[in-house]
Amino acid sequence: MKKIRVGIIGTGGISHCHMSGYKQLEAEGRAEIVACCDIDGAKLNAYCDKYGVAKRYTDCREMMKNEQLDCVSVCTWNSAHKDCTIAALEGGANVICEKPMAMNAKEAEEMLAAAKKAGKLLQVGFVRRFGEDADMVKKLVDDGVFGDIYYAKATYLRQNGCPGGWFGDRAFSGGGPLIDLGVHVIDLTRYLAGSPKPVSAYGVTYDNLGPDRANSGKKAWDIEVKPGEHPYNVEDICVAMVRFDNGFTLSVEASFNLNIKGDIGDVQLFGTKAGTSMNDMNVLTTKDGKFITFTPEGEHSFRFGPAFVEEIKGFVDASEGLVPCKAPAEDGVWLMKIIDAIYESAKTGKSVEIK
Repeated sequence: MKKIRVGIIGTGGISHCHMSGYKQLEAEGRAEIVACCDIDGAKLNAYCDKYGVAKRYTDCREMMKNEQLDCVSVCTWNSAHKDCTIAALEGGANVICEKPMAMNAKEAEEMLAAAKKAGKLLQVGFVRRFGEDADMVKKLVDDGVFGDIYYAKATYLRQNGCPGGWFGDRAFSGGGPLIDLGVHVIDLTRYLAGSPKPVSAYGVTYDNLGPDRANSGKKAWDIEVKPGEHPYNVEDICVAMVRFDNGFTLSVEASFNLNIKGDIGDVQLFGTKAGTSMNDMNVLTTKDGKFITFTPEGEHSFRFGPAFVEEIKGFVDASEGLVPCKAPAEDGVWLMKIIDAIYESAKTGKSVEIK
């Protein structure tokens, strides 16, 4: 069996999650991690030494020119997603690009066009689609348990949770918690609801609190920050309402900094027959004129590590034509259109149409 030749562009925190998926496939004899690329040579060498990767590059186009790669992960900061993805596609590889797909919808559309021109697969890193909780709810939805889903709440709130560094610098991130955290739950909710087309959005952002309000600035993320390198100029919180062409409405809340007791993350779905919260997976419905609650049997949590292993396996399988792509670039473009519309609405104070 021919081994898939793999490259990784960007060796920051999330790349370790991609690497774990490829290492699993490598152990199964399906993949070979050939080369890695990062603009920081010292960081690149430490990463490659850790994982035993011989080929090392500080320029992704040079890597694509010199190596014959079948699959490439793009794990850079957001502002480099477009250029690195297009370079990998033009270099002949199938690509999985971390979320958010790009800085805006225009860049995302350019990436999709490049994938079509190259005849290659472009998958977006919507890892929540690969969780066991998503699998469970999607099956219930497809089986008609919820009836018609007409309303949902997508929440990802942190009390003091900007990872720091480039995440808070709009020039590198494209925005704050909406584009970093909200992207996860917005996409997951739309996916579970059958991927309806968004038609408008209304949003509000606030930047009243700022970063590092407590805990002496200590964070749970290992982000190397040089003093003064990245200003913090993104929103603390975004609240939005998104309407879809089938009448479905989505309420969104995403924050880096908010005066709440602790972090909150959940997707709640409400249908004509039943509703649920993905936090506890209790399905609330009625039977014989009474309210009842049931919990489906089987694993239905979101486990971070296993979800990434499944995502990378799904990407490689789709690149070989074994399965359909579970998170296609087209969905990434629609997601960026939603985010663009919410930010535009927050700026103008008016509802924004999505086309």
